[in-house]
Amino acid sequence: MKSLDFRSDTVTRPTAGMRRAMAEAVVGDDVYGEDPSVNALEAAVAERLGKEAAVFFPSGTMANQACLNLHTRPGDLILGTDGCHILRYEAGAAAAISGAQIQTLGTGGIFGVEELEPAIQPGDLHRPATRLLAIENTHNSAGGIVFPLAIQKAVCDLAQGAGLALHLDGARIWNAAVASGVALDALAAPFDTVSVCLSKGLGAPVGSVVAARAEHSDPLRRIRKRLGGAMRQAGVIAAGGLYALDHHIDRLADDHANARRLGEGLAALGFEIEGEPQTNMVMFPVSDPKRFLEQTRALGVWINPIDARRFRAVTHLDLDASDVEDALERLAECRP
Repeated sequence: MKSLDFRSDTVTRPTAGMRRAMAEAVVGDDVYGEDPSVNALEAAVAERLGKEAAVFFPSGTMANQACLNLHTRPGDLILGTDGCHILRYEAGAAAAISGAQIQTLGTGGIFGVEELEPAIQPGDLHRPATRLLAIENTHNSAGGIVFPLAIQKAVCDLAQGAGLALHLDGARIWNAAVASGVALDALAAPFDTVSVCLSKGLGAPVGSVVAARAEHSDPLRRIRKRLGGAMRQAGVIAAGGLYALDHHIDRLADDHANARRLGEGLAALGFEIEGEPQTNMVMFPVSDPKRFLEQTRALGVWINPIDARRFRAVTHLDLDASDVEDALERLAECRP
């Protein structure tokens, strides 16, 4: 029985074409700035996001935390979305590495100016200085939702007017662009730094990139070095990212269609789906999580909980439409 893995879009394996590109990559010493494949990847990401420069990182967490470190000083306050990755899934790194605090806004991964404005601390010596606004798009724990462009513009305008720096955790910005029809550079436009992931959705085995203004390039490289993220012949993995940019963005529409079908099928089985999936995630609660996990594992369907009773099923490059139908047939055995 084939195992059907819906735990995350990070579980994908490199395609044959990607493996060839990685095996044939031209490499050099990236610490010296001499790896042609890394340089090409950074240039490609910067161009697609409309930024002047970009820096390759080993992971999304390191990429995000380098940006937080760039924009803040110890004791500063970062404002982020409810359930944001930088607070929930990065092992307390903002506090441990940068000495910064994170306050979340809104619900379901979205907030507006009415929530942002009172959260920006005035120049009161008793309060932490509000230094950075961080938005996540798409938003992982909210179910892969797209942050609406009009609301983004309004909150970014307010934050910039208050002197805040802006960071976009765009790990799945590719999904946001495909789902919304908004160009990548438009989604990234207001932000000083944008982190994007190559191993979520795009199917590369490793790596994230931060796109930024030119003056941020050297400070980001210094922080990357400090965090242990400077690599040598990194072109072998950068080539996987380059291949993904050229071959795996448009096909994200297939993942989104598969997620919608999965949601429809689960609803028909009696599961309570949290709205129609916007991108590649289906969220639903179950009454007995332990039993559901045991049942699904026994059926060869891998779905992980994201909260105590809430599960997240993620469609991706290694699952096609027939796999979704197969999963629904198996999951009929554990309907609520």
